[in-house]
Amino acid sequence: MKAVLISLFALALSPSVALAAEIPPAGDQISAAILAAPEDRRAGAAVLGYSADGKIVTLRKGTNDLICLADDPTKDPFSVACYHKDLEPFMARGRELEAQGVTGKVRHATRAKEVEEGKLFMPHTGRTLYVLNGKGYDKAKGEIIDGYLRWVIYQPFATTESTGLTTSPSPGAPWLMYPGEAGAHIMISPPKPE
Repeated sequence: MKAVLISLFALALSPSVALAAEIPPAGDQISAAILAAPEDRRAGAAVLGYSADGKIVTLRKGTNDLICLADDPTKDPFSVACYHKDLEPFMARGRELEAQGVTGKVRHATRAKEVEEGKLFMPHTGRTLYVLNGKGYDKAKGEIIDGYLRWVIYQPFATTESTGLTTSPSPGAPWLMYPGEAGAHIMISPPKPE
């Protein structure tokens, strides 16, 4: 009997079971994810989220050009995002690299090189990404707790000369990150609430 109890206890603590217990129902993932999108675009957005085994799956098919990504329950802070569907190959490759342990500047450089080599599709004109972070999702209120929304406009190979933008971050003002590279994008981060 003692061996059975120890086995059940070990099973309850195993990562796969713990992960499955932490993944919210699909409806909650969808409700939270679409909050990153502009209000008039939410109803038609496709939503990617997490299955019980922690894999990314399509939770809802879309009817417009936005894809929203639910919060990854294994990461902090709470974060949902929506982006133009043309960015999906670039975003999916980023998730794939991250799953392989490739993160940060190395992940960015890998994707940039693959775009330049023609191995990874990236649109040549601007596409928007909306990112909404917070402390969690309040299901009863239907809102992100202490939410903070920022915007990213991917403009591959944009430079300070082609955009007139600075490369220095300034709260509330647009600035250019990764100028001249395949992953160049305009960051717009409003001042954070006190």
